[in-house]
Formats: sequence, structure tokens, C-alpha cells
Amino acid sequence: MILHFIHKHFIWIIVSAYIVAAIFPELGLLMRHSELGSVDILRTKISVSLPPAMLAFLLFNAGLGIRANELTDLKRKPSLLVAGAAGNLLVPLAFIVCVNVTMKLWQEPEEVQQILTGLALVASMPIAGASTAWAQNANGNLTLSLGLILLTTLASPILTPLVLHAGGFITTGHYSEDLHELASSGADLFLGVWVILPSLLGMLTHRILGERRSAAISPYLKLSNFIVLALLNYSNASLTLPGVIAQPDLDFVIVMLIIVILLCAVMFGAGYFLARLLRAGRAEMASMMFGLGMNNNGAGLVMASLAFSNHPSVMLPIIFYNLIQHFMAALVDKMLSVTDATD
Repeated sequence: MILHFIHKHFIWIIVSAYIVAAIFPELGLLMRHSELGSVDILRTKISVSLPPAMLAFLLFNAGLGIRANELTDLKRKPSLLVAGAAGNLLVPLAFIVCVNVTMKLWQEPEEVQQILTGLALVASMPIAGASTAWAQNANGNLTLSLGLILLTTLASPILTPLVLHAGGFITTGHYSEDLHELASSGADLFLGVWVILPSLLGMLTHRILGERRSAAISPYLKLSNFIVLALLNYSNASLTLPGVIAQPDLDFVIVMLIIVILLCAVMFGAGYFLARLLRAGRAEMASMMFGLGMNNNGAGLVMASLAFSNHPSVMLPIIFYNLIQHFMAALVDKMLSVTDATD
């Protein structure tokens, strides 16, 4: 009962977390600067702080919910899986190029670079685990949803640096330099340690525990996920939103919001058109739309907060997209329900 209530109203919990971060950021900043120690991986010393540790916890739980036998059906029709992963990579890059051309008319070049850099970080992230929940609600193909998440996550140490380098070529100045530096020296290690490793450990744990015991602890993991995700969003937003409230730049926020809404709509639309192009069924179309429309912005926010702490406005497009993708998913879910009712 509690889980159903939280799930139904979770978007408003995230909105509330952002509001609290804007007004009372102190705890969030304390969480961000909390050092938990360090570990040595492949002769590299990695500092462990609370935000990436929370991200790893979420990805471990996501991996724990994946059943390997559910993915075997993808061998029969891999075209949708490949098309979805390609669309998740190429469509946002094309959108960013269009924004770069259009925004040359904007009066503040610095703001343009902040928007482009934030969009590049959004585009570089793998598909979000939350897309499976939306696909399940819409009677989508869960095997395809899980396959898209797993493929884009496992490929992220290769694909994410490519997108960040592409973003570096589109942007200019220190934003371009920071994106190239992140792509060359930090993104693959970050994703390997904090995204892929906990995901694989979660899948291994699921295999060790078995279906019955994994199902038994699932409700508790879901509840912990909600709590940790809300805290993670709060801590990341505490770095950016207080400055937005203290020194509001309304035209900048409005144009950024419009651009992010357009990107989200384009990504959901790309999922729809790819499914239609490949003559997929209604269930596969739903999974493609939610998969392409929803990115793992938790990882994007953590990575941005670590790499662009001197430019907190870069995080705003990621924060906006994180909210808008859920509102857009709710709209798509409603549209699919109406379509089903009229068929």
C-alpha cells in the first residue's frame, strides 16, 4: 500500500526535494562533501563520497531485479534492440547540433555553452532503469526494456566518452575543454565503477539468491530506492538551485526549459517512429518510447556535479530533464491507454 502510494506520487516527491534543495541546501552540501574513504581499483585510487555511493546502491538494486533468462528472447529479433541503442546515441546529438545553430542568435554566449554542455551530459547517459516501470504500466515488452537498459549501460564506457567528445567539438572555451577532459580521463572509469560494476554485482546477487528470495526482498529494495533516489536528487540539486533562486535569470531558465522539453519530446517521438519503421507491435513501441525518452540522469547529475562544480548551471538541463521525462512518460502512458480503449 505504501509502495503503491509512493510510486504514484513519486514525481511530486522529487519536485519537493528540489524545492527543499533550493531553500535549505546545507544538508545536501554536507552530503556532497562527505568522504567515506577510498578504494584501489586497477592501481587507481578512487575517493568514495556519498553521491556516487548512493548511485551505486541504486544500480545494484536495478541489477538485482534483472532476470538473465528474460533477455534470451532478444536473440530472436535484435533489430529493435540495436535500433533503440543507436537512436539513444544519435538522435540527441543531432538535436544538440540543431540547438547550437539556432542559439547563435542568443545574446549571452556563456549561457548557450552551459545549455549545450548540460544537453551533452544528458545525451551521454545510458537508458534509465525507471523506463521498465513505465513500460510495465503501459503493458510494454519488458524483455526489450531490460535489453535496452543493459546494452546501453554495458556500452556506456565506450559510448559516453564518444558523446562527450562530440559535445566538446560543438561547445567552445573551457566548456569544450572540460567535456574533452571528462571523456578522456574520467567518464569511463566513473561509469565502470559506479554504474556497471554495481549493476553486474546486483545481477550476480540475484543469481545467487534465486528467484524466491530475490522476490521476497524486492519490496524493501523498492522502498529504499525511493528514499535514496530522493536524497540523491536533493544533494545534487543543492549545488545549483540556491543560486538560481538567489539570482534568478528568468529568460535563461525559460529558454532552457523549452529546449529540454523539446529534446524529451523528440526522444519519445524517436522511439515511436523507430518502432513504426521496424513494424514493431504495440508492446514493443511502448518500450521503445519509454527507453529512448528516459535517461539515467542520476548518473549524469553525479558526474556533472563532480566534473563541473565550478559551473553549477551546467546541471540545470539535467535537473530539468530528470523531471520532464517523468511528466512526459505519464503523458505517453495516458495516450497509450486512450489508444487501447479506442481499439
